[in-house]
Amino acid sequence: MPLSAGKSLLIIFVVAVTTFSTRVIPFLVFPKGKAIPKTVQYLGKVLTPAVIGMLVVYCLKDTQVIAAPHGIPELISVAVVAVLHVWKRNNLLSIGVGTVLYMILIQVVF
Repeated sequence: MPLSAGKSLLIIFVVAVTTFSTRVIPFLVFPKGKAIPKTVQYLGKVLTPAVIGMLVVYCLKDTQVIAAPHGIPELISVAVVAVLHVWKRNNLLSIGVGTVLYMILIQVVF
């Protein structure tokens, strides 16, 4: 079902306003010079590792360790991502290399 030009423009406008609002609101709520609440500082420290941990669990939840290839491609890819990230400290590089490696392992090797 194709959208009309008006509906497409309305969707673009709503997405643009929403994106702009999410970027501006923190500056309005926490202006320069005002102390950031301890709760927000705590969440800033713990939320990123918690979300990454949750994503790792979600990505590996359906890994078949009983049947071949016994989770070996996943294990190799996770290990490479972890080592590469500790070594280079580059999220994009770690995730990109891990994804490409996993795809090569499941398509070519296993």
